[in-house]
Amino acid sequence: MNSSVQTVLKRLETNMESVVLGKIEVVRKTIIALLAGEHILLEDVPGVGKTLVAKALAKCIDGKFTRVQFTPDLLPSDIVGSSIYHNGEFKFSPGPIFANIVLGDEINRAPPRTQSAMLEAMSERQATVDGKTHSMPDPFLVIATQNPFEFEGTYVLPESQLDRFLMRITVGYPDREAERGVLRSHCGGEPVDHLKPVVTLDEIRNAQVLTRTVQVEDSLLDYLQDIVEQTRKNHELQVGVSTRGALALYRASQASAMLAGRNYVIPDDIKRMAIPVLAHRVLPRGFAAGSERSEAEAIIQRCLESIQVPT
Repeated sequence: MNSSVQTVLKRLETNMESVVLGKIEVVRKTIIALLAGEHILLEDVPGVGKTLVAKALAKCIDGKFTRVQFTPDLLPSDIVGSSIYHNGEFKFSPGPIFANIVLGDEINRAPPRTQSAMLEAMSERQATVDGKTHSMPDPFLVIATQNPFEFEGTYVLPESQLDRFLMRITVGYPDREAERGVLRSHCGGEPVDHLKPVVTLDEIRNAQVLTRTVQVEDSLLDYLQDIVEQTRKNHELQVGVSTRGALALYRASQASAMLAGRNYVIPDDIKRMAIPVLAHRVLPRGFAAGSERSEAEAIIQRCLESIQVPT
């Protein structure tokens, strides 16, 4: 493992954990998404730190950060931008999606037409406005948040957009000690506002390139495919994991190994990533889309338990 990259990742993780208290796994999975070059969806009730995670990551990286507050009246052009007539010609005015870290706050509050404006940017790393294609900056990461327990005035994310997120994770409440730390540290304001960049964009790009070179042995590739095939055969599921989902698990496992300081994947990397990467890509029987999360996670867990782990 490249020691300089490992130093960079440790610096990033430590800096984020100094303000995102009691959420070590959330911080690590967010960094894993960044290493994999993919996007992440944070779900939970308001006030548990979803926005804080995105702000902390953005503060730690010396790049551009934007925040899009999704509302029912938000238009696609409010996200990707539009052409403006100026001095006798039309010039493209980029929207907030053109940033290194984009926080899509309460993404399920916008109507489907506006949500779909994010699709091309998230999957193709580009946006097309008036027939012209504009590339996203590199690196590019969307961190979206939503409250899964509020239904009035919200729109369920379509499966095509859910599939663009590498992981969907729950932030959860902090334990008593961590919450006490939050109460103490926020007396003088928001600690995240005082964070300084500790990682450059070049260092992130280099780490992403090295992540793609992490070794995955054939036995582990068989193990990963066994998990995916099990979801397709499972009688409890209407829809199993697609090939894109299998690739997402592959990349997340590589990023998990990289963050752990290894240039090779082990079975624990695949097992650790399986639920957050795969659960939002399957549909349990008898459940409507958007209401089946806990059951999907339980089924993925049972699939993992039924497959022999390579040694």
